[in-house]
Amino acid sequence: MRHVAVMTATGSIGLMAIFFVDLLSLFYVSRLGDQTLKAAVGYSSQVLFLAMSVNIGLTIAVAATVSRALGAGDRPRARRLSASGLSIAAIFATIIAAGLFVYRGPILEYGLHAQGRAGEVAFHFLAITLPANVPMALGMALSGVLRATGDARRAMYVTLAGGAVTAFTDPLLIFGFGLGVYGAAWATVISRLVFLAVGAYGAIYIHDLVEWPRWRSIWSDLRTIMGIGLPSILANLATPVAAVYLTRVISDFGEAAVAATATTDRVIPVVFGVIFALTGSIGPILGQNLGARLMGRVRRALTDAFVLSVGYVLVAWAVLFLVSPWLNWAFDARGENARLVTFFCTYGVVGWLFITCLFVANTAFNNLGFPLLATAFNWGRATLGTIPFVTIGARLGSPDHGVEGAILGAAAGAAIFGTGAVIAAYWVTARLAKRMETL
Repeated sequence: MRHVAVMTATGSIGLMAIFFVDLLSLFYVSRLGDQTLKAAVGYSSQVLFLAMSVNIGLTIAVAATVSRALGAGDRPRARRLSASGLSIAAIFATIIAAGLFVYRGPILEYGLHAQGRAGEVAFHFLAITLPANVPMALGMALSGVLRATGDARRAMYVTLAGGAVTAFTDPLLIFGFGLGVYGAAWATVISRLVFLAVGAYGAIYIHDLVEWPRWRSIWSDLRTIMGIGLPSILANLATPVAAVYLTRVISDFGEAAVAATATTDRVIPVVFGVIFALTGSIGPILGQNLGARLMGRVRRALTDAFVLSVGYVLVAWAVLFLVSPWLNWAFDARGENARLVTFFCTYGVVGWLFITCLFVANTAFNNLGFPLLATAFNWGRATLGTIPFVTIGARLGSPDHGVEGAILGAAAGAAIFGTGAVIAAYWVTARLAKRMETL
């Protein structure tokens, strides 16, 4: 528990720093006094979430493969895998960013139902921020390399530095240079470059854990890395796909509903940054102990992760309930907007009790050699656990409480698949332990 807690705490500080700055960015945008701009940021966030999910999947693959090599005592192989993983991450990030850039118009209009001025602002916001996905992917992968070595402090510095820089550049560009909402976009670009610089310093200069990439090595390591990376990407893409569908349903209830979603989407990562850090921290722990064939420690780490995550969600839920009036004041939420933010903080958070269990279980699947299970559970929640539940919930609540019905529907679907994922995670560890006993 101590190892899990320390790795999680250091990771959460860095993650919550950048998420808090994103929240602060929305706060500054709210001060511009235009609800349409908040809705535009909400639409843009959903598209950026798609690219980020691919980056997360590749980071998981880099951390898992490098940690296994280190756990087996093969440092030269770890250095080679780091270089190959970074190269693969850069290639994928470039392709994804280019595709989203070219098709951002149809995605906003037909995928998210973003129309009018909100859609136009989101279109230009994405034109600025999408190219920065490449340095972001590299920075995240370098952070994964640092976590694979157990250097949680320097991995934390990657996101902490980016967050600190953004905290300064956001108000400067939005108000000082008069760029308005686009100032927030340029501040995001700057932070992504800082991520890359700090991550490279720690992984390359301090730990010397990245050799010069070679095409022959990249090609030979592609199968190993993407054996984890591809299922991880597919698994992680399920979450933004579900979010896009939820946003699409909510957008039919007006800009106030989308603006409320933009607020809660920025609050969630700050409040639950500990959970995101936990899933990133538990992976290398599981990977190293699996490489050392210590299945007792694997089971213990998994149990500690479930206990820590559920306990944290309960505390966070109570805090959100208490601060919901302040959130409405801070983000200039009024009328329908304020009512929906309050509803989420009071009832909608219940879904996170199960989402966090799903995240932990998926990390176990990815690092213990069962990545297809992570894909199955994530896409199960994104499709069977989202589309019918959200659609039915919205219709039952219409016309006055359709958004609330959609939120509760999403929570109900998460409960089913989160519970199933926990059961499957313990089945996986038991199967691996039995297999090792026979060897």
